[in-house]
Amino acid sequence: MDSATTTSVETPAAAFLRRKEETETPPEKPNAVSTPNEDRQKTFLRKYRHVAAVHSRARPSTLSHDTQASPSFVGFRNLMVIVLVVGNLRLVIENMQKYGNLICLTCHDFRQKDVLLGLLLYVLVPCHLFIAHLLELVAAKQARISRAQSVSRGGSTSPTEDQQARFQSTWATVRFAHLCNATLALAVNSWAVYFHIHHPLIGTITELHVIIVYMKVMSYALTNRDLRHAYLHPVKGELAGLPEIYASCPYPENITMGNLTYFWWAPTLVYQPVYPRTEKIRWVFVLKRLGETACLSVFIWFCSAQYAAPVLWNSLDKMHSLDFVSIVERLLKLSTISLVIWLAGFFALFQSSLNALAEVMRFGDRSFYDDWWNSAGLGEYWRLWNKPVYQFMKRHIFSPLVGRGYSLSAASLIVFFMSAVLHELLVGVPTKNIIGVAFLGMLIQIPLIWITRPFEKMKGPNGKLIGNVIFWVSFTVLGQPFAALVYFYAWQAKYGSVSKRLGIPEPVVVLQ
Repeated sequence: MDSATTTSVETPAAAFLRRKEETETPPEKPNAVSTPNEDRQKTFLRKYRHVAAVHSRARPSTLSHDTQASPSFVGFRNLMVIVLVVGNLRLVIENMQKYGNLICLTCHDFRQKDVLLGLLLYVLVPCHLFIAHLLELVAAKQARISRAQSVSRGGSTSPTEDQQARFQSTWATVRFAHLCNATLALAVNSWAVYFHIHHPLIGTITELHVIIVYMKVMSYALTNRDLRHAYLHPVKGELAGLPEIYASCPYPENITMGNLTYFWWAPTLVYQPVYPRTEKIRWVFVLKRLGETACLSVFIWFCSAQYAAPVLWNSLDKMHSLDFVSIVERLLKLSTISLVIWLAGFFALFQSSLNALAEVMRFGDRSFYDDWWNSAGLGEYWRLWNKPVYQFMKRHIFSPLVGRGYSLSAASLIVFFMSAVLHELLVGVPTKNIIGVAFLGMLIQIPLIWITRPFEKMKGPNGKLIGNVIFWVSFTVLGQPFAALVYFYAWQAKYGSVSKRLGIPEPVVVLQ
């Protein structure tokens, strides 16, 4: 392990054994024959115990850079956990003393119109996937005809220029139809959420769903395009170059309603005719993951209402008066609770929810994330923390652009631009404030990636430690709290307090 936390891996037992080996004489082997000199030395030491050579060799201090064996910091880790628990427990007590109980089960603004429209969009949006299926059926029919003509000529020659031109013409038509279909789904749904769904939570869930369907439609179209091209060029060996796992469902046999339905529900954004599958569904495992999701959802709601909301309310006058010192203070105060909420949301989504869905679908590849918390830079973080999106962007945008001659920097810039647009839609549309904060937040990642890239390549733990610190500070201390403050202020400036509009008195918040 080459991260900056290498020394924390050593267990207390291993550290004890290491220290014991350094301070004690190795035990004699049962059959070892001691020399006369060793016998005399042992006898001497048993008789004269006060003359034992305690300082018999040069040794550095445990925390010095010259030490040969890295010490264990498990004890310091335990101390940090205790300090965090005690410190946050003090904040809990302080919060209850200042604000009292802010949890209210009936104080919400889930309008009937919002709920019904959200459910209607949830049902209608997947219809665009089935429209994509109809388009692929037409393209598959055309491919079968072209393949039959090739076989009738003996199948020993490549498609003629006329057939190749027909393929490109068909793909241009199918591509345009797929693009219109996916864009129409995204545009109509975003319009409905922006103008007709008031509650941000319902709007966010609905917008997230349509973005997922949009990406699935694009993956379905692009993957089948390549499969169709390989299907029409068997003599060039392109079929042999396909992944072995695809052999059980070759093109065009994959163009079925059942195959598409599985992709619709599978916890991935990348289409494949075949996925690795598990043998059975472990329903106890599913119930555990669903229980985790439910508990974490309640925890997130509690933290948001009891802890995050007062900080956000108290920041409104500071934001309005542009009191930068107070804004920074609110930013730092909000960073702790926003980090807790973000980590709980990450675990609830990527570990609990997606694993429960994967188990029900018998989806075998559960690598939804890697150890992003050890990221030595922003680039490594984006490759590790949300692998479904990363795999989609790499497979369908980054790699094709590089294959067409774009530089790595240009391809990365395009990927982050598209990701920035989707982030702005996901945050700005439900909050009715398309102000570009989420968009710029994603674009700012590019210079941060360039800054932290040298630290990723540095040998030794020091570079990775610096890159990891930059990652945590940019995300947890500056990025997320700042975005939360800006969008909350923009919402209140545009719509005012929901509790005031409902005639419910606002909670008494003590300004600090």
